[in-house]
Amino acid sequence: MVELADIFLRHGPEYLDRFATRMLPSHIRAMQDIVNCRTASMGGRVYQCQNPDCQKHIFSYHSCGNRNCPKCGQDRTEQWLKKQHKLLLPTHYFLVTFTLPAELRNIARSNQKFIYNLLFSSSAAALQKLANDPRFVGGTIAMMAGLHTWRRDMRYHPHVHYIVAGGGLSPDHSQWVPSDPKFFVRVEPLSLIFRAKFRDALKKSPLYQNVSQHVWTKPWVVHSKAVGDGHCALKYLAPYVYRVAITNNRIEKLENGSVTFRFKDSTTNQWNTQCVPAMEFIHRFLQHVAPKGFVKIRYYGLLAPGKRKLLAVVKYLLGTMAELIDSTKNHLKHSCPHCGHRLLLIKTLTRSPRAPP
Repeated sequence: MVELADIFLRHGPEYLDRFATRMLPSHIRAMQDIVNCRTASMGGRVYQCQNPDCQKHIFSYHSCGNRNCPKCGQDRTEQWLKKQHKLLLPTHYFLVTFTLPAELRNIARSNQKFIYNLLFSSSAAALQKLANDPRFVGGTIAMMAGLHTWRRDMRYHPHVHYIVAGGGLSPDHSQWVPSDPKFFVRVEPLSLIFRAKFRDALKKSPLYQNVSQHVWTKPWVVHSKAVGDGHCALKYLAPYVYRVAITNNRIEKLENGSVTFRFKDSTTNQWNTQCVPAMEFIHRFLQHVAPKGFVKIRYYGLLAPGKRKLLAVVKYLLGTMAELIDSTKNHLKHSCPHCGHRLLLIKTLTRSPRAPP
């Protein structure tokens, strides 16, 4: 099976020779970590089977932990889900998505940290402003947001998904005001407020001069849908949180300097294949590597760190003060994959010094 690491091993040196001087350190680090993930260079442990008839040695190499690594994404998703369950409320939920217009994508790609922060802040403020209207909710809402920057074919398409509890805390903090289970807020005025807040904030930056005025008159895409209870909502959002632009099982071929991969068409829901030059494939992947230290998951309203006391009030009003307790899951099964007997740790492998891929 072809993996992303194989593509970086074979074509990464050429890509670095051509573009390293223009690449962000986080992009170079991501390439290096993905190549080394779960290999001897990361260090690890050596186990021996205790079955006298087997006694095989089992090597368990460490993961790189890079949030852009397809091998590490699933583990991080499970860990994130366990933490988020403690924030859930026993009510219906909505998934609200704000999409950056195509006219702003080149500016966003070149100024990721600034534009992404603006995308978060303007969309969250717009959603809370409209939710404060008594015609919809009339209170402070609980929002969890995650940045997503790609289409299924890995092209650049920045947008933010919000998981929003279906209701809010009244202004006097005395009651929980539920929304309609099938309807949260109208997306038409939400789109207008989002566009206005983004425009007003961008006006304070020199980047505003580089934006076509047409973008401030066209409709901006905002979508809202009911997604069941909180558990369903988290399960829906989790893959977007730690999923990378492509997973290893979607890569089909690496030959003749080109990469063939599968993707599901969002309009037909059918699987398609696409073949692109390896340099183009690497470029598509790396444009979704967020700047170092950038926070892709954020909390607003009742879920904001400074308002967790109000969240406790909501849980009290809804009668759910008891927290969920999740059982932990070991990454490594301490049994021999050949015979099933117990494994004994016999050696720890040190990590090799870092080197370019």
